Amino acid sequence: MSLCQTNKNTLINLLKISKSLNQAQQIHQQITVSASLNQPITLTKLIQLYADSDDFISAHKLFDKIPQPNVYAWTSLYSLYLRHGMYEKCIQNYGLMKFSCVFPDNYVFPKVLRACAQLSWLEGGIWIHKDVIVCGFEFHLQVCNSLIDMYVKCGDVRSGRLVFEEMKERDLFSWNSMILGCVSNGLLESAVALLGCLRSDGLEADVVTWNTLMNAYCRLGRFDEAWEVFKQIEQPNIISWTTFISGYSKRGEEEMSLKVFRDMVTRGVVSPDLDCLCSVIISCRHLGALRSGKEVHGYGIKAKTNSTFYSSAGAALLTMYAKFGRIQDAAKVFEVMDKTDVVTWNAMILGFVELELEKPAIECFSEMLKKGLKANQTTISTILPVCCLQFGNQIHAYIRKSSSLSSVVTVWNAVIHMYCKCGCVRSAYSIFSSMATKDIVSWNTMIGGYGMHGHGQAALKLLRVMISSGICPDSTTLTCALSACSHSGFVDEGLELFHSITENYALTPRMEHYSCIVDLLARAGRFEEAISFIGKMPLHPDKSIWGALLASCQAYQNVDFGILAAEQLICLEPKCAGHYVTLSNIYARGGMWEDAVRVRKKMEGKGLIKPSGKSLIEIGN
Repeated sequence: MSLCQTNKNTLINLLKISKSLNQAQQIHQQITVSASLNQPITLTKLIQLYADSDDFISAHKLFDKIPQPNVYAWTSLYSLYLRHGMYEKCIQNYGLMKFSCVFPDNYVFPKVLRACAQLSWLEGGIWIHKDVIVCGFEFHLQVCNSLIDMYVKCGDVRSGRLVFEEMKERDLFSWNSMILGCVSNGLLESAVALLGCLRSDGLEADVVTWNTLMNAYCRLGRFDEAWEVFKQIEQPNIISWTTFISGYSKRGEEEMSLKVFRDMVTRGVVSPDLDCLCSVIISCRHLGALRSGKEVHGYGIKAKTNSTFYSSAGAALLTMYAKFGRIQDAAKVFEVMDKTDVVTWNAMILGFVELELEKPAIECFSEMLKKGLKANQTTISTILPVCCLQFGNQIHAYIRKSSSLSSVVTVWNAVIHMYCKCGCVRSAYSIFSSMATKDIVSWNTMIGGYGMHGHGQAALKLLRVMISSGICPDSTTLTCALSACSHSGFVDEGLELFHSITENYALTPRMEHYSCIVDLLARAGRFEEAISFIGKMPLHPDKSIWGALLASCQAYQNVDFGILAAEQLICLEPKCAGHYVTLSNIYARGGMWEDAVRVRKKMEGKGLIKPSGKSLIEIGN
C-alpha cells in the first residue's frame, strides 16, 4: 500500500471517530491540499462534523462545494437546523433536496416531520406523509413514530391514531407518543384506555408512560388515581412531581400545588428544576401568594445562575409580579431577561394585558417589532384580545404575510375571537370557513361569537355542523352554546341541549353550565323554575349561580327572588360591600325601608366601603 493511500485511510478513519471542531478543521486542511481526498463521501463526513459542532459557516461553505450533495449531506444540515430551532429553514431545504432529485430516507423524514410538528404546520406534515408513502417508508418504525408525533402536535389525533393502528410493529415510544397526543388534545379518557392496550401488546409502561398517565388523571381532576399511579413509579423523577404541581394549579387548587412542592423539597430526593420552579411561580400568581412567590424567586437565584434562571422562569416571574400590580418589580425582571428572545416580550405584553393596560401592551408589541423580532403564536394570542378593530386589522395583515403564522390554527382562532369581540361576526366567520384545519377551539370560538351578539340560531346551526363533522363537543362547547341560547331567549332549545349533550357525550356538567341554565331561565322571567333547578343541582351553588339570578331579578324588578339571591351572595362573600348595597337597593325598591337601612348599617358596622365607580371615554383611537 502506498504512503498516499495510507494517509488517505488514516484521515478517513479520523473523520469517522472525530467529534471536536478543532479536529475537523485540522483534517479539513489536509483534505484541501490533497485532490485524491477531496471526494464527495469525504466532504460529506466533514460537513457532518461541522454541523455537529454547530459551525454553520463551514458546513454551508463545504456543502456548496459538492456538485451533487447526497442525502447524508442534506441530513446533516437538517440536524443543524433542528438543534437551533430553524424549523422553516429545515422544511425549505427539504424542498430544495427534492428539487435536486435526491430522495429522502428514514433519517430525513423524522427530522422534517419534527420541524412541521414544532411549527404546528399540518399541511406540510400531510405533504411529507405522502412522500413517505411514495418512498416506501410508511411502515418504518421511526418514521411512523415521527408521523404520530407530528399529527398529534398539530391537533389531528385521528390521523395520528390511523398511523398508529396501521403500524406493523410498535415500540414504547409509539405508545407514549399516542398517549401523550391524547392528553395534549384533551382526549383524556382515551389516554387512560390506551394503557391497558399497551400491556396487551406485550410492553410495560416506563416512567414516561406513568407521568403521561398521571397528567391525564390530573387534567380530569382525578388526583386520587394520579397518586395511585405515582406509587407505582419506583423512582419518581422531577417530571412526576411537577405533573402534580402544575396539575393542581391548572385545576385551581393552588394551595395543594404549593403543598406538593414543599413536600418534594422536604424529602430532598429530587431537586426542583426550572420547569418545576415555573409551575410553582404560576401557582403563587393564581393563589395570590406574593410572599411565597418572592421566596421561590430567591431560591431560584441561589440554586441556578441568573441567566439560566431568568431565561426559563423569568416570564412566569414577570407575569406574577404584574398580577399583583407590582409593575416596577416586573420591569426589573424584564430588564435582566434576554431582549432577543420573543418570550421576554410576550411576558411583558401579558403583564400589561392582565393589568388592563391596553395601550402599554400595544406599545410593547410595536417596540418588539421595531427591534426586528418576529411575533410568534403566543404573541398574537396575547395581544389580539386587547386590540381595537383598527389595530386588529393590522395584526391580521401581519399574520397573512408571515409564513410561520399563516398556517397556525391557534393564531387564526385568536383572530376570529378578536373580530367577534369587535362585533365583526361576518369577518370572523369568513376566516373560520376558510381555515383548512380547524380544532375544537375554532368551533367553540365561532359558536361563542355568534352567541355573544345574539345570533342564537346561527350558533345552534354551527353546533349541528360541528357534530355532523365528527367533532365531539367538549365542556367549553356546551358553555358557548348554552350562553348563545340564553342571549337569544331560546329557553326550550337550551334545556334540550343541556340534557342531550350531557347524555350523548358523557359530559359531566360543571358549575358554569348550571350557571348558564339559571341565567337562561331567569332572563326569560321563569324564576320559580330557576330556583327549582338550583335546588336539584348536585353541586353547591356558587356566586356565579346567584349572580346570574340576581342580575335578572334586577332587570325584572323581582324583589322576592332578588332578596334571596343577594342574601346568598352575602353568605358566600361577606366582605364584598357591593352585595350589601345591592340588597339594600332591592329592599328600597320594594318599599322595605327599615330593611334597607338595616343592611346599610350592617355593612358600615363591618367597616366595608362601597368601591367608587369609574368611567372611561375613548376619543378617536
